[in-house]
Amino acid sequence: MATVLSLTFLPLQSNAATTVEPTSMEASKPAEVKAIELRLNEINAMDKSKLTTSEKKNLRKEVKSINHKLRASGGVIYLSGGAVILIVILLIILL
Repeated sequence: MATVLSLTFLPLQSNAATTVEPTSMEASKPAEVKAIELRLNEINAMDKSKLTTSEKKNLRKEVKSINHKLRASGGVIYLSGGAVILIVILLIILL
């Protein structure tokens, strides 16, 4: 059990050391998604210290809506830690 757990951390460490290169999936993103990501990067790069509270509130709402759009457009499945542990235990039992 300790060997299996120790081997699960090796891919995480090796991936952290490598640089991220664009994949074919990123190259095939629709133009709308690219524009949304560009806007999100612009908002993150802004100097928010000079904005009023209402402007900051509007930016937060815009960022939330952008994040919801990006999550809806992507085919990503999010798994919690408990779900991953349960799946691993079931695989060990069945195999």
